[in-house]
Amino acid sequence: MAKVLLGFMGAGKSTIARGLDPNYLDMDALIEQRLGMSIVDFFAEKGEETFRQIESEVLTELLETDQVVSTGGGVVISQRNRDLLKTNSDNIYLKADFETLYQRISADEDNQRPLFLNNSKGELAVIFQERQAWYEEVASRILDVTKLNPEEIVEELR
Repeated sequence: MAKVLLGFMGAGKSTIARGLDPNYLDMDALIEQRLGMSIVDFFAEKGEETFRQIESEVLTELLETDQVVSTGGGVVISQRNRDLLKTNSDNIYLKADFETLYQRISADEDNQRPLFLNNSKGELAVIFQERQAWYEEVASRILDVTKLNPEEIVEELR
């Protein structure tokens, strides 16, 4: 059974996954490998529906592993993905309030996220609200990471 980290962008999924297991699986990186291009370019070329189908295929494979998995923030958009996640008993939602996440995303110059670049703060807040219910729907555990540093989060999850 995989240990799946869920949450909005800026929640620390990749950082925490790396802290739990240096050999963690990054779902977005695996999808980009399979596509042979960036997710952003694939979205523009083939559309969201085609992307979500491939995302579901990769998620299915990852759930069959015993590894730590860092998901993309949008993995919960698809009903199929939420159904797949509900079959996994170790889904951890790294939850933080919107303001905290927005500050983290704004400060992260190394990872310029298209969703952040192409939407206003208000639009992002709406996306965050919508996804929050879906994260909670599939989570077996919710950890509020708003006031925790990465070391504290990793320690809490061990």
